[in-house]
Amino acid sequence: MTDPRENIPGAEGQTDGLAISFELFPVRSDDAQAGLLETVDQLEMASPEFMSVTYGAGGTTQDRTLGTLISIIERTSVPAFGHLTCVGAPRAHVDQMVRRYLEAGVKGIVALRGDPSGGLQETFTPHPEGYENAAALVKGIRAITDIPVCVAAYPEKHPQSPTVEADIDNLKAKIDNGANRAITQFFFDNADLYRYLDRLAARGINVPVIAGIMPILNFARLQDFAARCGSRIPQSLAERFAKVASDNESARALAVEVAVAQIRDLAANGVRYFHFYTLNRSELSLAICRELGVPIKAATDCAA
Repeated sequence: MTDPRENIPGAEGQTDGLAISFELFPVRSDDAQAGLLETVDQLEMASPEFMSVTYGAGGTTQDRTLGTLISIIERTSVPAFGHLTCVGAPRAHVDQMVRRYLEAGVKGIVALRGDPSGGLQETFTPHPEGYENAAALVKGIRAITDIPVCVAAYPEKHPQSPTVEADIDNLKAKIDNGANRAITQFFFDNADLYRYLDRLAARGINVPVIAGIMPILNFARLQDFAARCGSRIPQSLAERFAKVASDNESARALAVEVAVAQIRDLAANGVRYFHFYTLNRSELSLAICRELGVPIKAATDCAA
């Protein structure tokens, strides 16, 4: 029997040798773009495996997503991974986007079904000329290119999946169609991931599973995110952040402490890859990496 953790390099139970990656989202204004590029430069200092850029609902940010990816490619030595969804778009349009990514030098794709414009509360309906789901999207990408393809995984089950087993069936279909890795939704109870990995191993799913980590920049905002994506926030965590709600510095220190403790426990149990949902901020992610002993380069050592 295989285990997704066995395919990830690194010393068992240690936090050295961890592989990290960062997620960003495209912005609208020139001022925000300048801040985003500064974040890119700062995150490069942690030598991530890749940086990914999200793709708006129905491809609404596709040009800005591609522009941000090009900026990463031009400014850094970090591989850039572009998100891609199939919601609300014909296959020809999605396939064209794959080719635009390749022409730009994108090194990997994060293939997602995508949410309807009304969010998870709205029923997903495939475009009549589009890919019917993420598994079909992965198959379509594989018909064009062999670059790495990441897909989404849900330790607590996707909110629209009827059962955990149906959710794992969906993941297996994506992997069978050519996905190389899975990135989890963020979670805060590591037991949820361990149970999930055991279930994947029992199904013979052995691609690397990258643990999604959400540095807690703003607890109220986190609660909104979690409610929309089906991630559970332990009551004990809510109580700890409630105590520091009026003290930004204490809240920041607690955020670092919580993430470091979570990652150390995951590493001690064989998880080696971690994907930070940065919300376009570098400070917390880099502070967490430093606390974990991840080498941070000087800015002058990074690509111009």
